[in-house]
Amino acid sequence: MVRRIAVLLGMTIVQVTVFLLTIPVLVLSFGLGLVPIFPPHMRLIRRLAETTRRVVEIDSPYLPPPPPPRPGPDGLYRSDRTLYKSPRIPAWNDRWKWLFSDPATWRDAIWLLLDPLVKVLLLPVFLVMPRRALRVYTAWAAMLLAPTAARQLEGQVEYLTQIRSMAVDNQAAEMRRIERDLHDGAQARLVALGMTLGAVEELVEKDPGAARALLRKAREVSSDALTELRQVVRGIHPPVLAERGLEDAVRAMAMDSPLRVKVDADLPHRAESPVEAAVYFAISELLSNAARHGGATEALIDISHVGRDLRVTVADNGMGGADPSKGSGLYGIERRLSVFDGVVALHSPPGGPTTVTLHVPKVLPEHWAGDAKMPRWKTAAVILLWGTAWCPLFPQGIVGAIMLILGKQDFSWFLVTYLPPSWQWPTCIFLIMLGTLMYVLAILLPLQHSKEARLAGMTPRGLGLGRC
Repeated sequence: MVRRIAVLLGMTIVQVTVFLLTIPVLVLSFGLGLVPIFPPHMRLIRRLAETTRRVVEIDSPYLPPPPPPRPGPDGLYRSDRTLYKSPRIPAWNDRWKWLFSDPATWRDAIWLLLDPLVKVLLLPVFLVMPRRALRVYTAWAAMLLAPTAARQLEGQVEYLTQIRSMAVDNQAAEMRRIERDLHDGAQARLVALGMTLGAVEELVEKDPGAARALLRKAREVSSDALTELRQVVRGIHPPVLAERGLEDAVRAMAMDSPLRVKVDADLPHRAESPVEAAVYFAISELLSNAARHGGATEALIDISHVGRDLRVTVADNGMGGADPSKGSGLYGIERRLSVFDGVVALHSPPGGPTTVTLHVPKVLPEHWAGDAKMPRWKTAAVILLWGTAWCPLFPQGIVGAIMLILGKQDFSWFLVTYLPPSWQWPTCIFLIMLGTLMYVLAILLPLQHSKEARLAGMTPRGLGLGRC
């Protein structure tokens, strides 16, 4: 944490220098037509903003870069209404328009203007309460550097489009697996059962003993077909999973596993049925891999939650060395969980042990995971800002400036009257900017929190599409 604060404070001088260069760059670019100097300077500002995002852990908000130009049928490259023999100028035009039209570019410029002032104001807090100061600065940086709601929705649409394609592929693969299991197993046994019953019908009068033997065989075939049908049903959705939930289903799976499996589970409430099924089959695949490929004899399954997030850890004492690129098992698990924004973390050094963590965010019920109220520190900050912002803005800033314009120096309650003449106007301007910034923060903090709540409510569960 100290290192992060030192990086943020150390960037202040660089930010001030870059901002002082921004004004002449804009004048030269749009006033004198020297547009080629605009993109390099904007990329420099983006590097500063990206450094801050990495320090305070904020996602990048930029639009994806334009694709490289493609030649037309005549071999020429088009940019607006002009044709070029080389792709260099069309590519430069596309990147220039991309930088200029991206709203995040101008939000970075506003951040570059205000961020040094915010750091100066927070400097005493950084020294006394660094953790709280870092949280306040992160909230401030997120207002301008985090992706906007529109950009997040665009990213979600792109991501959901990919997930939809993966879900369709998974469904098609599952249907092919069920069809193959029915065709190769139960269907073949039922065909054999029909042929056996046909032979019994012919032998029942000629050779009753042989007919009775065939009937016994037919009963065995029907029992085997029923067993295979039950296995197919369990492969689609195990009855114990539907009736008793993920914990008991995993315990039943552990009893049937060739490994010695210990299950630790702590889930106060059940997740949605599709989520439970995906996690159940993922655990089943991991236990199967540990027994067949890892040479494991023992395994530990830990099912827990962090707020609304579901977390499952499967550890075994096998030989390790698992590599997702060498097989389809781990990749299939990742694809199955990606439909619910789940991730798979693998740690499997050569020689073992192997630990796989499945993390599926925001799939547990909200009514026991907590409420959507603002944290107490945010509420206290908003109250403090609203209660104190009036002082530097109105009586000390605006009214003090009016008194200076009127030439009145006999009011003892104005701060500027105690300062040298050369410091009076800069102090007034600083107090007006400080009060304005405090009011802006008091407004933006609740708006930022409500925006996050709205985005959380725009998930399939929040839209009422959690159950089909």
